[in-house]
This record gives sequence, C-alpha cells and structure tokens, in this order.
Amino acid sequence: MSPPVAPRERWLAHAAMLAFSALIAGSFTSGALAVPYIHPIPLNAIRFLLASALMGVVAFGVARNRFVVPAAPWRFGVMGVLMAAYFVTQFIALGMTLPVATSAVYTLVPLMTAVTAWLIVRQRSGLVVLLSLVIAAAGAVWVIFHGDLAALLRFDVGRGELIYFVGCVAYAIYTPLLRRYSRGEPSLVLSFWTLLASAVCIALGGIPDILATDWLHLPAVVWWVILYLAIGSTAICFFLIQFASLRLPAPKVIAYGYLTPAFVILFEAIAGHGLPSLSIIAGAAVTVLGLIVLAVVKD
Repeated sequence: MSPPVAPRERWLAHAAMLAFSALIAGSFTSGALAVPYIHPIPLNAIRFLLASALMGVVAFGVARNRFVVPAAPWRFGVMGVLMAAYFVTQFIALGMTLPVATSAVYTLVPLMTAVTAWLIVRQRSGLVVLLSLVIAAAGAVWVIFHGDLAALLRFDVGRGELIYFVGCVAYAIYTPLLRRYSRGEPSLVLSFWTLLASAVCIALGGIPDILATDWLHLPAVVWWVILYLAIGSTAICFFLIQFASLRLPAPKVIAYGYLTPAFVILFEAIAGHGLPSLSIIAGAAVTVLGLIVLAVVKD
C-alpha cells in the first residue's frame, strides 16, 4: 500500500498536471504542422532522444543524482513500449485526420485509466470521482465539437481515430504502472530512464524510416516543432506526470487531459484567431467544474 501523501504534495501534483495540460495542448497543433514533412517514427525518435538528453543533464548534472543502472531495468522497457505506442500512433493519426478528432479520442483516456488503475494496482475510484470524470468528459466532448450537437451526432470513427485509440489504451495502462513499478527513484531519474527507453523502442522499431529521412533538408518548421515537443511536451511533461502519478490516484492524474481542448481554445484566442461561442465556453466551464470536484474530493 502506498504511503499517505501530504496535502501540500497533493496540491503541487494538481498544479503540475495543470501545467501538463497546457503544454500538451500545443502538441496537437504543432504536431500537425510537422507531419507533412517527416514520418512520425523519425520525428518521435529524435524528439525522445533530445528529451532524454535534456532530462539526463537535469537529473544527473543539475540535481546531482547518482548515475547508476536502475534495478529491474525491464520496468522501463515496458513503460518505453507503452509510451512509444502512444506517441507514434498520435502522429500517425494526425496525418490521417484533424487534431480535433484525435483530441476527441483522447477524452476517452481518463475513464479507461480508472479501469486499468483498478486492474493493475487495485486503485478504486469512488462514485464522486467517476461522476466527475463523466461530467468532465461531457464538457470536453462538447468543446471539441464546438458546441454543435449535429456535429457530435455525425461523428464518424475513421482509421486515424482507431489507430490513435490503440495508443490511448497504452497510455491508460502506462499511468498506473508508474506507481506499481516505482522503487523510490527520484522523479527526475525515473523520467530520464523512461524517456531513454521510449527513444530506444521507437528507434529500434523504425530504423528504415529514420535512415530514409533527409535530415539536412527538413524545413525550419519541423525543427521548431521537434524542439517544442522534446522540451515542452516531452521532457517537462514526463517529469510532471511522474511527479503527479506518485502523489495522486491515476484517474485524477489523467483527467487533466480534459483541459487540453480548453487550453487550445485559449491559445487560439491569444494568437488572434477569435473567441469561441458562449456554447463552447459553457462546455469548457463544465469540464473545469468536473476537475474542481476531482481536485477537492479526498484521494
């Protein structure tokens, strides 16, 4: 049984996941910009390689953790495969469908995580938590479909959505495994080995595509996207989710993904693309309400 978590640590974990949601929101839009120019496997291989190098500098250089091969390194192999499956399928899907459709699939992850958390670590979600997940999911789906009931009813699950769904299942398994596989390593160290394992898994599975990529002639937008993905939505986000997963139940951790569509709307407004309709804002408010309930209910 996991040791009790101090209230301050819990609130820090909630703040970490809020930042996580904001950083992840940019990966859908930015990823769609790079997909036409580079295959998803080379993109994610270089992304994870850079992210693991950065995390290594922070974990073993800045934080001065001792560099040793961890006990039971197979743990990181398992988590690396799951993360590789999630991120590669995300970018394959972005090449087949719109970011809004992949975001719709992503809203299924919190409920799936509630199931996998029970199966893997026997972590039960109370009725209030489950109800909050449903409320947040309803608000997120409403936001994703722009508050248009007809658009929601016309939803057609295509090949891209089905491929990404497989990746989302892997993600839902990954989160509770973090807690089960943890052996007391610092979050930075845990993040480094998981990132490195993910990079190795992706690289081994996509050597032909990596060798076939014309790295010297990629457009600048691809490199800007790679830097953002490596630093913002990979290295930093891995640390944030590792930190939070050891302090919050898995469904609460993953539920923050419901905020991603709302952050996308906010970023679009800041960029000068206009404010959404009141109907969409209402949907975002419902999502936030569900998450507030999750934050205050006892873990």
